[in-house]
Amino acid sequence: MDIKKILHSNIFFILEMLVLAVIVIAAILLGANRWLRAYTHHGEEVVVPNITGLYIEEARMLLENNGLELEIIDSTYIPQAALGTVIEQNPEANLHTKSGRSVYVVANARITPQIVVPDLHDLSMRQAEATLHSLGLDVDSIEFQPSEFGGLVLDVMYEGESVEAAMRLPLGAKLTLVVGQNADEQETVYVPSLQGKTLEQARNIILHNSLVPGAVIQETEDGEADYVVYHQEPAAGKWVTIGSRISLYLSRNPNKKFETTEQEEDFF
Repeated sequence: MDIKKILHSNIFFILEMLVLAVIVIAAILLGANRWLRAYTHHGEEVVVPNITGLYIEEARMLLENNGLELEIIDSTYIPQAALGTVIEQNPEANLHTKSGRSVYVVANARITPQIVVPDLHDLSMRQAEATLHSLGLDVDSIEFQPSEFGGLVLDVMYEGESVEAAMRLPLGAKLTLVVGQNADEQETVYVPSLQGKTLEQARNIILHNSLVPGAVIQETEDGEADYVVYHQEPAAGKWVTIGSRISLYLSRNPNKKFETTEQEEDFF
């Protein structure tokens, strides 16, 4: 056979294979690129909706309707927020992201955490208050009963029922301490000034001075925000018996004058 014809035939075959290989590789690359663009939703963007405050199920449905996914990355407990709702989200609302991406959320717990109440009997009132506060429980009021052991805790009440040691109560539960008062010694305390204090601050000061929060008189019934004490009864500077009730008058103006002929004593 002619050598020139053989070489020409082989070269032609090799060129055909090279062209075919180039075509195959180009087809593979084009297909891979199209698949990758489809997989990553290249060029497809959606606006992230605001899901903060929604229940997890509602938030998940809203995101899916917008081509996004929901992923819970952490859980916490915030008393002011509804149980089982979204507290934080990332990306934030109204930002643009690719379709199919996840929105990461911090969720509020679905149930209120339960606190084990320790045995507080025979502790001092102040020690019992400090212990409950450190556990996330709240002393809402104090009741005094005659006892030979003055100043010691006789009972702990929750919603009108005695609380036994090791009982579980919801975080933030408001409790009443029943404290002994020596009938033979009517101890008195100095009434502190509550002028300009918020209702919560005033209540804490009253309780920590062995007194009891009394009536609350507020100008309007539109919540407690921005309201402070402008008048109190008994007045600051007086000596009263332990366990006496202190009535509070609230206004948005701390300098408002109380319309009465009785003037509060100067408090220093």
